[in-house]
Amino acid sequence: MVKALNAGLRQAMLDDPRVLMMGEDIGRLGGVFRVTEGLQPEFGTDRVLDTPLAESGIIGTAIGLAMHGFRPVCEIQFDGFIYPGFDQITSQLAKLTNRHEGQLSMPLVIRVPYGGHIGAVEHHQESPEAYFAHTPGLRAVSPSTPNDAYWMIQEAIASNDPVMFFEPKSRYWPKGEVDFSSSAVPLHASRVVRTGTDVTLVGHGAMVTVLLQAAELAAAEGTSVEVVDLRSLSPVDYGPVVESVRKTGRAVVAQEASGFASIGSEIAATITERAFYSLEAPVLRVSGFDTPFPPAKLEGLFLPDADRILEAVDRSLAY
Repeated sequence: MVKALNAGLRQAMLDDPRVLMMGEDIGRLGGVFRVTEGLQPEFGTDRVLDTPLAESGIIGTAIGLAMHGFRPVCEIQFDGFIYPGFDQITSQLAKLTNRHEGQLSMPLVIRVPYGGHIGAVEHHQESPEAYFAHTPGLRAVSPSTPNDAYWMIQEAIASNDPVMFFEPKSRYWPKGEVDFSSSAVPLHASRVVRTGTDVTLVGHGAMVTVLLQAAELAAAEGTSVEVVDLRSLSPVDYGPVVESVRKTGRAVVAQEASGFASIGSEIAATITERAFYSLEAPVLRVSGFDTPFPPAKLEGLFLPDADRILEAVDRSLAY
């Protein structure tokens, strides 16, 4: 995914001279995860800017640039570093187009490496996506594969609305094929990534891989599981989700983030509203616990794994 994002960012910069990048250590270093490696030598320091350690300043400056016709792409170095820029994002960026009655576009992308599974310390492993999906005026997406990362970052940059682009850190290094000829689906479309008949599993980002692992294990036990990758968190494309649940009659929604007032809560509630008469069991949720993200040695207990997913599948089938 790192190389796919790098290729997608490079293509976006080649396609549009208004695209520029800003962030801490993204230029000479190429970013702590090397997502922007090689872009500053190729495009220069005017288009790939190393910024001070000041998230509010990064976002605030990018807002001004977007207001004047540029298409800035900001990198927040780690998920837990985004909060100093929270006011700029939610109080200003999200509201400016509405404040100007649609006459002002805000084509700004904020890249956020997020989630666990990398054994990092406090402030370096969080899942803050619900804060931003909750905020009207922001779009929020999260790829789960290198192919999606390549196409979704370009589509996000091409959007005239601000996009929160959540990159699952644990998926940065596993390899996958990229089709450079055409995008599989639009930016805000959810997608069935495995078909099944007994239970629907729904998730996004790194959790999609865990759901697919659980589906493989369930198949060995004779249970047919369908997996839906949300891809977009705001807006949510509920069509494939609801269609799947109407077929299987059961749903489990999973995420790395804590469970209370979360993306999973919203998905579960909407499934219940739209597919109530098809449900054979309550919609179940599997999530991180309602505690701050723990030290690295305990992350395996905090983050949902295939066993926790399968336990929820068994509970659903027991109804």
